[in-house]
Amino acid sequence: MSEAVVPDTIVIGAGVIGLSAALALQAQGHRVVVLDREGPAAGASAGNAGAFAFTDVLPLASPGILHKAPKWLLDPLGPLSIPPAYALRIAPWMFRFWLACAPGRLAQSTAAQISLMDLSKAELEPFLRRTGTLAMLRKEGNLQVYESESEFRASLPGWQARADHGIAFRHMTAAEMAEIQPGMAARFTHGTFTPGWYSISDPKLYTLALAERFVADGGIIQRAEVTALRPLENGVEVIAGVAHRAGHVVVAAGAFSHKIIRTLGERIPLETERGYNTTLSADAFDLRTQITFGGHGFVVTRLSTGIRVGGAVELGGLSLPPNFARSRAMLAKASAFLPGLKTSGGTEWMGFRPSLPDSLPVIGRAGATPRVTYAFGHGHLGLTQSAGTARLVADLVAGRMPAIELSAFSPRRF
Repeated sequence: MSEAVVPDTIVIGAGVIGLSAALALQAQGHRVVVLDREGPAAGASAGNAGAFAFTDVLPLASPGILHKAPKWLLDPLGPLSIPPAYALRIAPWMFRFWLACAPGRLAQSTAAQISLMDLSKAELEPFLRRTGTLAMLRKEGNLQVYESESEFRASLPGWQARADHGIAFRHMTAAEMAEIQPGMAARFTHGTFTPGWYSISDPKLYTLALAERFVADGGIIQRAEVTALRPLENGVEVIAGVAHRAGHVVVAAGAFSHKIIRTLGERIPLETERGYNTTLSADAFDLRTQITFGGHGFVVTRLSTGIRVGGAVELGGLSLPPNFARSRAMLAKASAFLPGLKTSGGTEWMGFRPSLPDSLPVIGRAGATPRVTYAFGHGHLGLTQSAGTARLVADLVAGRMPAIELSAFSPRRF
């Protein structure tokens, strides 16, 4: 960083959360520098399904998941996997996850998730207009499919919770689903279509577009691995090979955030959901809406750059090598579920989703100093909640009352 550049704020992380926050701060007149260990859109922001899943208001930590988890864990290539080499290490996190599934905790988490979803949806299109990316937004809906009457019936309490919040959806027969999305296997007997499900044309290209806009408006992005934070009397020192200083620091480093904040003496139970996908050619299937195969833990999404088959959860940390047999297993299932799908020539990917045991991100000020703000742990919902999180970060840095109540997202809730 040039000696001439003394930023008001340093944002650590050049994924969709970090760059959205940097742009929101820049719009407030801040001189902002973004530091990232690999550069823009290098992590989960590049390989996600591209969905703004505002209707996904039910936390992952729920009794329904507890009911399904034992069966899923028996299949090493199924929707949920814990590599044996990581099982003991993640046991404390899993215990916290189990506690978060209690009905009272679930009600609190759901209310908090709804508030952040509502804010994020309200902020999204104004944010896209300001950043020149509105043309990348799509509104093609999502079709959740079921293989039996019993599987469909089991989903109804979740849909009732969405209905109570005013989320529109329509349950469908197989014939009705075929009108929206032809070409599905006959095994899918029921479905639910959610028209208010938005997506972005390509999540990597979107994140790179945010980076370009940030730089064009005077921001600086540098590749540097942050190893420590040190509170100062009038700011924060950021150690990243060399020492940088700023009046405020935002930690939005995704799955690596907990390593950085430990240097402030704080321990937050952030874990890594390793997500897998395969991106096929754009002509691999006539996909007209995103399809969610909930019983199998993956989705099929149409991007501007191809058809993406991905999802599932592997709780395996940051160090174990990828197990691409998981992406191939999902692709084999997708081929059976969508018989016309062309599966050759795809590109495999694995990325780290930063997740907390109650399925809510950490958004709030550090305990060690109010000059450090945390914005990480969004799990599957980083893209979805990026505009809302950016608004909240801007509020916190400016010393304004946040747009929503943040106690449920506090770093000190654990």
